[in-house]
This record gives sequence, C-alpha cells and structure tokens, in this order.
Amino acid sequence: MRVKIFVSLKQGVLDPQGKAIERSLHTFGYDEVQDVRVGKFLELKVDAASRESAEARLREMCDKLLANPVIEDYRFEISPED
Repeated sequence: MRVKIFVSLKQGVLDPQGKAIERSLHTFGYDEVQDVRVGKFLELKVDAASRESAEARLREMCDKLLANPVIEDYRFEISPED
C-alpha cells in the first residue's frame, strides 16, 4: 500500500517558519497570501495484511515518531500500490 502522511502544527501553535515565508512572499509582491503554515509531507510504502492493520501501525508511527502529538496534527491517505 502507498501512504501519504501530512503533518501540520495545531491551530493556535505559533509557526515562525510560516511567518518568515509569508513576509518573504509579501516582499516579492504576493500580498494576497495570508496565514502561511509550514508542515511535513511523507510518502511511504507499507506492507500490511489489511487496511485496518496498516491504519493501526501508521497511527503508532505518527504518534511515536513522525509527529509530535502535543503540537502537531496528522492525517494519512492509503491507496493501493500501483
């Protein structure tokens, strides 16, 4: 199975990197851009017996290593392998 994982800061958590990018975009004349938030995107292949077991393992991976559950949210998309 192919998995796409999206990790982002929770609402209310300051994002200094996002603010720096927003200021840079404004400097280049992209004044319509607002509220830039920076996150992580991971793509991986998972070998699992079922979709349910893959989802359980992915939640473990995200909670233990790939995301910081205190300040970050995550979601993932599972698709069959090509």
